[in-house]
Amino acid sequence: MDTKSKSKAKQARHVDYSEPACPVEATLELIGGKWKGIILYHLLDGKIRFSDLKRCVGCVTQRMLTKQLRDLEASGLVNRIVHAEVPPRVEYELTAKGKTLKPLLKSLKNWGEDHAMDLIAKRHANELTQ
Repeated sequence: MDTKSKSKAKQARHVDYSEPACPVEATLELIGGKWKGIILYHLLDGKIRFSDLKRCVGCVTQRMLTKQLRDLEASGLVNRIVHAEVPPRVEYELTAKGKTLKPLLKSLKNWGEDHAMDLIAKRHANELTQ
């Protein structure tokens, strides 16, 4: 992949989010994906060290967790705190803007408890019968 292709891949899909559903797309661009929502959810309780966050998230690789945290930091949703110690200690926390996601993340958790697990089980059962 050449440099031009790499820079294109990091650009936002749109620069204008004025259409009716575009704020949803903009939000999903910031917090969407397999790991970001889980990371943000675990940061709701406060600061957490990288290794503890990795343990909480589960089967994410160190490289992917680092990438997702950098994306969230670049978006202004997460702060990275480096303590000048030996060995170095790095913690992550939600920014003030990141903390405004709390009701959304709690609603997603509640919806998942009420509906998602059942829907996933049904989808899995359908896949087995096909």
